[in-house]
Amino acid sequence: MSTRRKNFSEQSVLETVDLSVNLGGLCLKNPVTVASGTFGYGREYEPFVDISRLGAVIVKGTTLKPNSGNPAPRIYETASGMLNSIGLENPGIEDFLNIHLPYLLERGVSVIANIAGNTLEEYETLGAMIRKQSGVAAIELNISCPNVKKGGMHFGTDPDMVFQVVNAVKKATDLPVIPKLSPNVSDITIIAQAAQAGGANALSMINTLMGMAIDIEKRKPVLGNIFGGLSGPAIKPVALRMIYQVHREIDIPILGGGGIMSATDALEFIMAGSSAVSIGTGNFVQPGISVQVINELADYMIANNIPRISDLIGAAVRK
Repeated sequence: MSTRRKNFSEQSVLETVDLSVNLGGLCLKNPVTVASGTFGYGREYEPFVDISRLGAVIVKGTTLKPNSGNPAPRIYETASGMLNSIGLENPGIEDFLNIHLPYLLERGVSVIANIAGNTLEEYETLGAMIRKQSGVAAIELNISCPNVKKGGMHFGTDPDMVFQVVNAVKKATDLPVIPKLSPNVSDITIIAQAAQAGGANALSMINTLMGMAIDIEKRKPVLGNIFGGLSGPAIKPVALRMIYQVHREIDIPILGGGGIMSATDALEFIMAGSSAVSIGTGNFVQPGISVQVINELADYMIANNIPRISDLIGAAVRK
């Protein structure tokens, strides 16, 4: 990545290029967000990151009631990535709205709420509660949850259920709705089209790939829940391929993520069709990575005479 920054102050570099993007009606000052579940509620990273610099903070997954999550161990490092089985541990929607949201709004950052439910009614209720509370900029839907009324089938693996949950939340709120797509499907373009038909303003992709690890000394799975979600650089090629495919088939923006560890990675995602990007596992490896990526994107644009980052969206896609 360019070293041009040596000749400019940070502020002057950022003022010479346009990093703003539109994510389904949500205007972001730059395309860099932090993925749900990897950044807490922002305050955890305040010693390392000026969160007001971020395009948006996507808070950890929020459920209707407090959730204690899965049994430990819940995180395991893998080759070029990590497995997590947190199980949506969170204090519930009321604590998010009353305690964590005000903190983020005081710092002037766009807040995207990530919500999760086990029934359509829970998603609708969460959407309606957020609508009544000013400050949230958009809603990201975690649709990798089991629908208890459908025998535990995950919402995100069935096109009809994807349509239903997106449509239900759209009816409950006037905020942009961004379903987060699971890669654990045979054809992600069908799921993406169902989400668009349901009224999605944008898509977030991809969620983690299912995986596991085994302790050969104990001869048992490492994670307390046996299976977990694989994230990090190991899944980047899969994420890029899926985003590339989906960008050719839909008419709404994509929030892309999956193993972004540098501005070079972010640019690949943007050129594959992402209007914005989310950094997840990278936050654990290098807590200040998000701001570093913002700065280096500006450096790249100056070095290559690119006035607007939006000019690069889908630049590598052949339709």
